Amino acid sequence: MMRVILFLFTNLAVIIVFGIILILTGIKPNSLYSLMIISTLFGFSGSILSLLMSKWIAIKAVNGKLVTVPLNNREKWLVTTIKHQSSLLQLKTPKIVIYPSLDINAFATGPHKNASLIALSSGLLKNMNKEEVEAVIAHEMTHIKNGDMVTMTLIQGVINTFVIFVSRIIASIITNIFNNKEENNKYYNNSIIYILITGILELIFGVIASLITMWFSRYREFYADAGSAKLVGRKKMIAALKKIKTSYEPTEDNSIIAFCINGKSKSIFNLFMSHPPIDQRIIALYNKKYM
Repeated sequence: MMRVILFLFTNLAVIIVFGIILILTGIKPNSLYSLMIISTLFGFSGSILSLLMSKWIAIKAVNGKLVTVPLNNREKWLVTTIKHQSSLLQLKTPKIVIYPSLDINAFATGPHKNASLIALSSGLLKNMNKEEVEAVIAHEMTHIKNGDMVTMTLIQGVINTFVIFVSRIIASIITNIFNNKEENNKYYNNSIIYILITGILELIFGVIASLITMWFSRYREFYADAGSAKLVGRKKMIAALKKIKTSYEPTEDNSIIAFCINGKSKSIFNLFMSHPPIDQRIIALYNKKYM
């Protein structure tokens, strides 16, 4: 019940902010063009803001420690390995973060290729040998090289825009029917009916749209595995994936897990998985499917 209340209040807040922006910008609310402008603004603003703050958010989310000066041989080796791979891929060396977690995991994030970070779990460093860690780092470096973080942001922004725009158009049409098409009824009707319909439609379209983001998330994992295989060798990447199969269930926050090498690959519906099953990834490497 609390989720429903929060959801409704969120939609009410969005509608109010829509109105304020329209007043400040002088855009007339009965225009499809104006609705598209506002939908795009809201659709991309959250995604872009998250991308710009992604490194700070990631470090806080996993309680990570930034490796500025290597304190031991392990950290020295990590710095050397990441610098070497960055040089091979012609990238600026990412920042390195180590975070406490029993599961074998790692992820990369950052607003663009040359302002990124790679985070490694303590469980990964404890349970993997150097060749396996090297392969995981190469996997994350491939994500950075391919610009996956930016691509995901753009996809999410387009999807958010679609959800906001279509939900409000349909809600306006339905509300007009309920109000017998009164002349003073416009696209930004603040009635309870409009708010409820918009909320329901956003929920439905949001679930459908998530299929697209989950597909891309799975797709990019195959290519990151292949990129790692090209950089350090297939045997190392396959060995790393086999070791990940022995890991504890990932405990990273939901805001981070989609970016992890060891993500959620189990779901009632396969289309909602953020990662392909490990066995499928291993088979793809054996068959050189994405190389």
